[in-house]
Amino acid sequence: MSKLDGNERWKSKMLLTEHQEQYENRRDIKNSRNRPTADEFKMIRDYILLPYMLSMVQKNIEDTGNQSNLLKQLYVTADQAVMKQISADMYSVRRELSKRNIKITNDEQADMVIYHRFICRGYEDRFGMVRDVMRSEISIRLSKYFKELIGRVNAPKSLN
Repeated sequence: MSKLDGNERWKSKMLLTEHQEQYENRRDIKNSRNRPTADEFKMIRDYILLPYMLSMVQKNIEDTGNQSNLLKQLYVTADQAVMKQISADMYSVRRELSKRNIKITNDEQADMVIYHRFICRGYEDRFGMVRDVMRSEISIRLSKYFKELIGRVNAPKSLN
């Protein structure tokens, strides 16, 4: 039995405001080290968007295959080339996220926002994207993929 056992002042846990601020600053510094950087947030966004893009291009291939179009084979070949590039980008994003110890788990939808939970070096949070933003971003990126494909087709061939 110590001298402090009967003393009621020691039962409550009091914390001075300066100590509270120091504790919060220390905790914020610790979390900021584990928090994803801007580049890592871009990779998380890519990790979420690329599978949607892949499924959209796959659906386009199926729809084009069911049509009777003179240039059907050209469209399907272009879509397959874009799918190949998207798959390569997905692989590189997954590898880089794994290298940086970032895990992205299930998605959940609330209203018009799709949330993905991620864990970055012990820091856990949710990443949400509005469906309209996803649609516009996917549209922009698919147009970039097709422009790159057209640029490769139109590039002058070297004489080797």
